[in-house]
Amino acid sequence: MIRPCELNDHETMAAIVNDAAQAYRGVIPDDRWHEPYMPLSELRGEIAAGVRFSGYEVDGRLVGVMGIQEVGDVTLIRHAYVLTELRGQGIGGKLLAHLLAETTRPVLIGTWAAATWAIGFYRRHGFRQVDEATKEALLRRYWSIPERQVATSVVLADSRWWAECAGAASYSEDA
Repeated sequence: MIRPCELNDHETMAAIVNDAAQAYRGVIPDDRWHEPYMPLSELRGEIAAGVRFSGYEVDGRLVGVMGIQEVGDVTLIRHAYVLTELRGQGIGGKLLAHLLAETTRPVLIGTWAAATWAIGFYRRHGFRQVDEATKEALLRRYWSIPERQVATSVVLADSRWWAECAGAASYSEDA
């Protein structure tokens, strides 16, 4: 079952993120890894900044989370995590489909360039990676992340973004 996450879910959500993020340990740049990967205060900060999380439950237990955030003229998919023990069972795909159905705007996803499994997941769900210059412009326009993270990330876009926005002058760094 997919449902909106609530205030009383925050600690469980943080636990899911931090469990699933162990896959990044030793993969993403060492200077971008920290323990816990996402402290509860950071999760709450993301929610305060407008990220709305949906959760996937199995037998009444929250086991996966994924966020959606409207920024400017696009929708971002943010913080997609499924408990390690339940990966590969379609939970992430169901959460993604659920969130995509909630928007008619172009959708962007940012992830670590070294997280090849995440990139593959989004590609299997119809997203395509943008080129380096576009990636940098999009990350600076729609995300609030450090320059080091800009340098070590990729951006993937859905078919709506490619149809409506790809190549638009408004996505250059000069905009």
